[in-house]
Amino acid sequence: MPESVQPVLPPSGEQFAISAAGYTAVVTESGGALRTLEFEGRALVDGFAEDATSSGGRGQLLMPWPNRIRDGRYTFGGTTHQLALSEPSRHNASHGLARWAAWSLVEQRADRVRLGYRVMAQTGYPWTLDLGVEYAVGPAGLTITQSATNRAADPAPYACGAHPYLSVGDGPVDGWTLELPAATRLASDPERLLPTGREDVTGTEFDFRAARVIGATAFNHAFTDLVRDGEGRATTRLTHPSGTGVDLWVDAAHPWLLVYSADDVPATARRSLAVEPMTAPPDAFNSGDDLVTLEPGGTHRATWGIRAA
Repeated sequence: MPESVQPVLPPSGEQFAISAAGYTAVVTESGGALRTLEFEGRALVDGFAEDATSSGGRGQLLMPWPNRIRDGRYTFGGTTHQLALSEPSRHNASHGLARWAAWSLVEQRADRVRLGYRVMAQTGYPWTLDLGVEYAVGPAGLTITQSATNRAADPAPYACGAHPYLSVGDGPVDGWTLELPAATRLASDPERLLPTGREDVTGTEFDFRAARVIGATAFNHAFTDLVRDGEGRATTRLTHPSGTGVDLWVDAAHPWLLVYSADDVPATARRSLAVEPMTAPPDAFNSGDDLVTLEPGGTHRATWGIRAA
């Protein structure tokens, strides 16, 4: 008997579509990534095509750490660990261990999907974690909850993030208005993009606490000291000159946002604006800043969302 022909998969694997209240989203098996998000046919994120892979981290989940670890080397619990350098040009380990993994479907309904991925203990990260994500759409937009449970016998270092690129229409972003509720910028060196200190944004080109046009400002910076509402949420808003907009909000588990205009990527420079929720800043495995110590059997959850404005 001839072998059956298996169907060809898109580069990002299985596609999970959800919709409700005018919102539609597609999440991918590869990386548990948010590939598309629309409201009444209007794109809210600059994602990637079904026949492509994510570029520039588009829509990917950054777990069990976001951003960079200097030299891929850190010490935790008295033991020094060495990770593979996934950003060799800058000699860093970048964006975690799950962004290209095959995430498994846990549950899907019309308006939500849950995926999971088990990070096995390995060189550089000798802890086993069960990672989870839920995407749900409704009248309040898209809500994303990321979780991690430590299945190892010892405490594990942990942080998480995500990499959506927000869009309010055709770029460049120069003419868009940005409201970014952050009082402090994490300065970094231009070669390796690693932290060098913190600065108050008052009086600088990075003060967008009052909404204003982006202009020529180039972003590849983490921000903190976020202004929050009564529910503990901090909201970033982008608005097109036509008046259409998009909001990204983060809960109290996210003290950090990284904003990136991709000026260093000619093909997509300033086409959209990445606003990345992060529970810890770059190189937190070394600095300890806002790093979570995930106890055996313990679970960490962090929630954020995107909505039309």
